[in-house]
Amino acid sequence: MTYRNPPTTPRKSATFDDYTLSEIRRAAATGIYDIRGGGAKRKLPHFDDLLFLGASISRYPLEGYRERCDTSVVLGSRHAKKPIELKIPITIAGMSFGSLSGPAKEALGRGTTLAGTSTTTGDGGMTEEERGHSKQLVYQYLPSRYGMNPRDLRRADAIEVVVGQGAKPGGGGMLLGQKISDRVAEMRTLPKGIDQRSASRHPDWTGPDDLEIKILELREITDWEKPIYVKVGGARPYYDTALAVKAGADVVVVDGMQGGTAATQEVFIENVGQPTLACIRPAVQALQDLGMHRKVQLIVSGGIRNGADVAKALALGVDAVSIGTAALVALGDNDPHWEAEYNELGTTAGAYDDWHEGRDPAGITTQDPELMKRVDPIAAGRRLANYLKVMTLEAQTIARACGKNSLHNLEPEDLVALTIEAAAMAGVPLAGTNWIPGKNGF
Repeated sequence: MTYRNPPTTPRKSATFDDYTLSEIRRAAATGIYDIRGGGAKRKLPHFDDLLFLGASISRYPLEGYRERCDTSVVLGSRHAKKPIELKIPITIAGMSFGSLSGPAKEALGRGTTLAGTSTTTGDGGMTEEERGHSKQLVYQYLPSRYGMNPRDLRRADAIEVVVGQGAKPGGGGMLLGQKISDRVAEMRTLPKGIDQRSASRHPDWTGPDDLEIKILELREITDWEKPIYVKVGGARPYYDTALAVKAGADVVVVDGMQGGTAATQEVFIENVGQPTLACIRPAVQALQDLGMHRKVQLIVSGGIRNGADVAKALALGVDAVSIGTAALVALGDNDPHWEAEYNELGTTAGAYDDWHEGRDPAGITTQDPELMKRVDPIAAGRRLANYLKVMTLEAQTIARACGKNSLHNLEPEDLVALTIEAAAMAGVPLAGTNWIPGKNGF
């Protein structure tokens, strides 16, 4: 009798998975690296790895229907004559006109005005739609200087000096020629239809001492009225935060690697920087070591999705958070309504990230006149305001359950971690223990 080995199930490599194999084939066929938008897609330690400890006997909860929980925050009170006062600690991150369509920028302004918060211009200058519909508008001052002029600096409510971005710390951005329309070209002083790359560093300084000089120049231009933010990518948050404070920043913005971008190399997005969760405690520690915690406000961005994320960031010592990708989804980006058209582009709703191509079926990340018509800025603004309202209510619900009458009273003691990695990054105990990895030499 002949015995044969039973057939085995084919086993694919964990290292050379299907996506890796497809990338090797694409690189071999084209000879160019992949460019896309969005943030890191790999699984990283994140806010889901933290849990709140609600009140019981040792803590006294608040009643949601009759006891107030404050959500307001003031940004820029260190030096500015006119700090920004927000009703909620959730802002909109910088996303450029050029990357986004005009109607999308208008919708961001409308939504944040309804919600009582601020939005941010992004690279490429200030549009009249955004300024006209934004009660509080932060003007980004980037290495490219695209669209920068003293008039708009004075028209802004705050200025954000961008040193780095979470999706690409140390790298510059891209805006491909198909999105450089007549209007974008005029605003950026660029030739129409020609690929554009933003610089990775500012042309007029080489270190923190030069940054201090630049901040003073911006204060003089704006008569010391406007708060000055400094935004850094999540690479070395302790030292970058400390140096930003030394240079005179009113607000420090730290953007983790889950933060998105309009377009850059995928190898950058997935392999440079640190997870947002890993950036918070070092940045807070820098402020505490300098005696500036709560005097210089800290904003964190990168992968914020819901009110629980907001509450967890604030509990770790942040003053406010900023959202980008989530805001675009609220406006209508990656909506299954356009699934057939996403399929025609070789993708699916929820995975579309080729924002640089300017063919977004939702009309948000495009300059195509016909596609842009699909965005109703009034309706999209209302959706964004609704989303911000829900996030705020969720954060308040958690704060009350922890016995806090203000979101800013949440603290690390209210948190535990589900994994050793998250416990070490956040500086909170592993659930069921009092062990914080890395503390006291353990």
